Amino acid sequence: MNDLRQASFHAFELLLSGDGEIWQIITLSFRVSLTAIIVATPLALVIAFFLAFYRFKFRRVLIALFNTFMSIPAVIVGLTLYLLLSRSGPLGDLKLLFTQDAMIIGQFLLCFPLLVAMSHAAFQAADRRAWETAITLGARPWRAFFTLMYEVRFGLISAIVAGFGRVIAEIGCSMMVGGNILHLTRNIPTAIALETSKGEFAEGIALGIVLLVLALGLNIAISIIQGKGEVHA
Repeated sequence: MNDLRQASFHAFELLLSGDGEIWQIITLSFRVSLTAIIVATPLALVIAFFLAFYRFKFRRVLIALFNTFMSIPAVIVGLTLYLLLSRSGPLGDLKLLFTQDAMIIGQFLLCFPLLVAMSHAAFQAADRRAWETAITLGARPWRAFFTLMYEVRFGLISAIVAGFGRVIAEIGCSMMVGGNILHLTRNIPTAIALETSKGEFAEGIALGIVLLVLALGLNIAISIIQGKGEVHA
């Protein structure tokens, strides 16, 4: 019990003192995950819109696939990407394995189906008259699209927040394609796994606190966003 208490106190000291190694891991983790979300969001929103407002062949199949991919374990995505990027894989010449770029690609693949599925649900719930009225009044398609996005902004923001929460805490994919290399690809989840396995509980607890605070913040943000959406409905 005393060891755990000491480790907890040391964890807070590491965070509050601005320990360079701890904060470098935190910064890297946020940079990779934010990049994946920023890259994935625009394409996901466009695809979600088309799935919601247009009827075409295999539309329902695509919707089912995105809903299925949304629940694929991170380690499966990591294994697939590892096989593709390894030296003997078809994309081995790109030399992306064990780099931050590989981690971004992996997290992109993890958050993209979630973004599409949740954004599709938001667009489905939208009043189609907002789109039809904008087009009737002579608005260009892209302008009408942004008008519709504004109408369902609370649902779309919730999708983006949920997508970020999905990738910032995943470990399987980052471990497999990043390699958990210090100062290069070690992020919060992989560092927690490594430090606790070595018995360095203070570092693991410090990084765990960051994830707990982030999870709490994301859930509060989603609750506030959904509450505003209900008020405006």
